[in-house]
Amino acid sequence: MFDTLVQFDKELFLFLNGLHNSFFDQIMWWFSEKYFWIPLYAAVLIWWVKEWKWNVIWLVVFAVLVVVANDQISVAIKFAIERPRPSHNPEFEGLVHLLNNYHGGAYGFVSSHAANTFGFAVFSLMFIKRRWYTIAILIWAALVSYSRVYLGVHYPADIFFGGLLGVGFGFLLYYLCNFSMRKFPIKKAA
Repeated sequence: MFDTLVQFDKELFLFLNGLHNSFFDQIMWWFSEKYFWIPLYAAVLIWWVKEWKWNVIWLVVFAVLVVVANDQISVAIKFAIERPRPSHNPEFEGLVHLLNNYHGGAYGFVSSHAANTFGFAVFSLMFIKRRWYTIAILIWAALVSYSRVYLGVHYPADIFFGGLLGVGFGFLLYYLCNFSMRKFPIKKAA
């Protein structure tokens, strides 16, 4: 059963990675770049400041914790599991579409990009309760995550389980942040 799932994951990777063209090559490269998304983070911060005033400090602290926790735990999982990325898999030599000779680190399970983006998405949507935002931020997380398969550095399972990790920590840290804001509200000094 496990071997069948691994084989399916590899075949799905080859299919998804094979859906490339020169137009999307650049777009997916940008989607994977963390600095490309600074305007998005700035927009979320502006919304939070408007909505939460001084308590935005709690939101920023916990948003950073979401990303740091997901990032560190996903890296620890990578080194515990040691599943080579598709770009490092000799079985896929010459079959993987790579950009700019980018191979990523040696191991890929689970995807830090997926964990970080889904973690931030879930955490932020809990504080921006607008349907349009929920849809947009989840599509953003999915596209950033898919870009990792497109670039040849993650299998779909890496993305799926990284996303689950991110969603879990997004909710957990939302509840801890919400508790902190209620218990220790930050008010403007008189």
